[in-house]
Amino acid sequence: MPSWTGESSGSSAFKVGVIGPLTGGAAIYGTCVANSAQIAVDEINALGGDIQFELMTEDDVNDAETSVNAYNALMDDGMQILVGTVTTQPALSVVPLSYEDRVFTLTPSASGDDVISINDNDNVFQICFTDSNQGSRSAQYIDENFDSPKIAIIYKNDDQYSIGIRDNFKAEADSRGMDIVYEGTFTEASQTDFNVQLAGAQSAGADLLFLPIYYTPASVILTQANAMGYAPTFFGVDGMDGILTAENFDASLAEGVYLLTPFSADSEDEMTQNFVAEYQDRFGEIPNQFGADAYDAIYTLYQAIQAAGATADMSNEEICDALIEVMPTLAVTGLTSAGSEMTWDENGAVSKDPTAVIIENGTYVTP
Repeated sequence: MPSWTGESSGSSAFKVGVIGPLTGGAAIYGTCVANSAQIAVDEINALGGDIQFELMTEDDVNDAETSVNAYNALMDDGMQILVGTVTTQPALSVVPLSYEDRVFTLTPSASGDDVISINDNDNVFQICFTDSNQGSRSAQYIDENFDSPKIAIIYKNDDQYSIGIRDNFKAEADSRGMDIVYEGTFTEASQTDFNVQLAGAQSAGADLLFLPIYYTPASVILTQANAMGYAPTFFGVDGMDGILTAENFDASLAEGVYLLTPFSADSEDEMTQNFVAEYQDRFGEIPNQFGADAYDAIYTLYQAIQAAGATADMSNEEICDALIEVMPTLAVTGLTSAGSEMTWDENGAVSKDPTAVIIENGTYVTP
């Protein structure tokens, strides 16, 4: 446990910082997180209760060094609670700082297992599934819902998000006796040409291609697979959310793609429909899973603050200790809890039910 000395913020509203990519190649994630968090903040503030939020956002362009600068800027502005970072690699640089400073950190979508364990931190909790959970649950779903597929994996070997999901998918698949016939990798510098990997998967007879990657390289893979006449079943994870709006991508090529995600904008429950309608009204588009995670993060903070009896005039250190104590006692129903409740263990990992969706007629539907 680090030592610290804090001062009261003296504010009438909790100062909540959001760090994520608002520009650059991953902006579709960070922008939706910031927008969705603002919707939740506005709803809570409109209730007129004692708990009010002031949202502050900083752009990290999905870069670790920039994310550290963003964190420092928010701290200079009096941040008391951090919702972030949006992606894993920046989180691994920011989390040690928030631990040292005793800033309670609730990440909507930084899914790396190390995010909640680096430096044995106790102040970081996740709304999203860990990479290990995504990987193992993807293998479980495929095993239980597909008839003995021959599986190929293409993953990014310089990205911890992709590596973590791949490793746990393979471990679970191997334990179940599933047939992985090919693995191919790529890097940030080589994510524009997948013909070698696709030819390898096709030659190995793979009829299901597992893609533990983000939507930008996935859109290139789908385009190049189509061009070579290779049409396996494609199965992705939460980073694939956003593929339907990928720049310069023919969204019709995503028809039939599966992805494991805790959120579908087409769900008919009232909470989802109200959120999606509000998002569309404000921003003119359909929110993705990252936005739903952020919305849930703000409401989780709201419930945690209520349970802890925390007040906005407390220091960030006092707020941090109070929220850490109550988080494992919470049960939160949110957009990403599939109609059940989210709970957390003392290490910060969330427990909730993942669901798979398939893209049909340009929308996500439950198979």
